[in-house]
Amino acid sequence: MPKLPNYRRVKTHRSYTVEEIASLLDLHKNSVRTWVKAGLPTCDGQRPMLILGSDLAAYLQARRKKSKRPCKLGEFYCVRCRLPRVPAGGMVDCKPESETNGRLEAICPVCDCIMNRWISLAKWEQICGKTEVTNTEAPEQVSDRTRPAVNSDFKEGVSDNAKTQPGE
Repeated sequence: MPKLPNYRRVKTHRSYTVEEIASLLDLHKNSVRTWVKAGLPTCDGQRPMLILGSDLAAYLQARRKKSKRPCKLGEFYCVRCRLPRVPAGGMVDCKPESETNGRLEAICPVCDCIMNRWISLAKWEQICGKTEVTNTEAPEQVSDRTRPAVNSDFKEGVSDNAKTQPGE
């Protein structure tokens, strides 16, 4: 079940009942009733409770926007704390993933959890700011290897005679 329901599934020119919204967004109908108590507007106070699609989409968009936590320059989002944080000691490790982008790793100063942030290498100076960045080597790609992996089925020097079945 998704944490935040997808507001794009709602048709704006249609009216929905509580049960229809629950089945559309794959939720329990009590969740929709909680939204109504929290401020989701209904058409009128009579039963069955009807909710306009445009009101529902606007309500879900507002809930999603309220839960956003944008990071400023030099900040990383800590998943455990659920807040943007400046790295501990101002130290960051950069791990290039390709020629154009990379991943920054840092440690949260509060919970000592590893925080990650994807960056474009073109925006390197702008994002890193005043932090001390340590570059690490890009991981070796399979295509860069000169010898095959140890667990491969390819064996050098195996002749056709060795491949024959016993008893032939």
